Amino acid sequence: MDTKQLMVLIALVGLLIILLMVFFWGGRDDRRPYTPTEAASDSQPLLSENEKLEIKKVVLFFLSEQDDLLYREEREIAFDSLLVHQAKLVIEELIKGSQKGWVSPIPAETKLREVFITTQGVAYVDFSKELHENHPSGSTAEICTIFAIVNSLTYNFKSIKRVYILIDGGEQETLHGHIDLKQPLVPRYDLIAN
Repeated sequence: MDTKQLMVLIALVGLLIILLMVFFWGGRDDRRPYTPTEAASDSQPLLSENEKLEIKKVVLFFLSEQDDLLYREEREIAFDSLLVHQAKLVIEELIKGSQKGWVSPIPAETKLREVFITTQGVAYVDFSKELHENHPSGSTAEICTIFAIVNSLTYNFKSIKRVYILIDGGEQETLHGHIDLKQPLVPRYDLIAN
C-alpha cells in the first residue's frame, strides 16, 4: 500500500468515526430549547407559603403645622442584608409622605435617584431636581427638610454617621440659601419632638 492509499484510508476511517459520534451522541440530546413560557411555568416563587417576608421597623421624621419640630412615625420596610437597599427604602417611604397626617418634608414630585454609603459612614443621597425646584422657601422649611432626611437615615442605621445631599447627581450649595449642602451633615436630634 502506498502513501496515497494510506492517507485515503485514514481519511475514510476518520470520517466514519465522526459519523458514528454524530449518530450516537447527536441524536441522544434530550435538552429542549429555552422558551419564556416554560421558564415562567417552571419558576419557583421567591418565598414558599411557610416563609414570611422579613420586615424591619424604622422611624421616619415628618413636620407639623404647629411648630418647627420633627415628629416620629413608624413604618415597616422589607429587610435586606445590604444597608444601601434599606437606606433607599427609608428615603422612598419618606418621599411617599406621612400616613398619620404629618406634613411631608419632601415635595411629592421628588424622586430618589440613588444612594451610596461609604465605609466611613457617609451616605450620599441623590434626589431629582424637584427637591430644589418645588421646595417652599424659608429657613425653617429648609432646616426641617434637610434634617428629616439626615435624621431618618442616621436614627435607623447606626453605621450612617453623616449624610451628603445631592441634586441631580451634583453638589448643590443650598436648597434655598440657608443650609450649606457642600459638606456631609450630622444629625440634629434636638429638632425631634418628645
